Amino acid sequence: MLAEMSGCPKSPRIVPFRGEYLLLDPKKAKLIKTNIYPVPDPRFPFLGVHFTPRMNGDVWLGPNAVLAFKREGYKWTDVNIKELMDALSYPGFLKLAIKFASAGIYEIAKSVYTPWQVKELQKFMPSLTTADVKSGPAGVRAQALDNNGNLVDDFYFDMNKGEKGTAVGDRVLHCRNAPSPGATSSLAIAKMMADKLETEFSLK
Repeated sequence: MLAEMSGCPKSPRIVPFRGEYLLLDPKKAKLIKTNIYPVPDPRFPFLGVHFTPRMNGDVWLGPNAVLAFKREGYKWTDVNIKELMDALSYPGFLKLAIKFASAGIYEIAKSVYTPWQVKELQKFMPSLTTADVKSGPAGVRAQALDNNGNLVDDFYFDMNKGEKGTAVGDRVLHCRNAPSPGATSSLAIAKMMADKLETEFSLK
């Protein structure tokens, strides 16, 4: 939104996706010694369910991926009509939803019906049952989408490319996508951004 206000195009647009986790019963949590990840399916944009041991001994199972109904929508009941319509009316989201319609419906079903989520997890832990899990935390991923419905997987820098000196946007460099929260603490990425600033604003 800030990028658009300073003269940048509407694409890419940030669309919120909620990832919901299950918590493994502590009696079985000791069986999980390390992270367990599936082999990514190249047909789909998200990673899939995995096992994540936490420092306090908990094991998180998941997540799924469903559209959040507000930018900080951590539950199905978190709804902001303006933010939801902003996502639903974006051509990039509509193209993504059509392309992955069946997978999206299945993700929603897993959110509503826990045994289907457990069925996915049983591929890695066959002894797991619905009785071994309970609802856990959820996170919201600020996913950047381009106009064609593609997920923007890399850093995306943007600035107003109009006539110089005509808008405040000429003096602002936006990072419109940061694909990993952990990446924000990377010194190599900080250097890349500093180099980008030097180039765009002729600071040398």
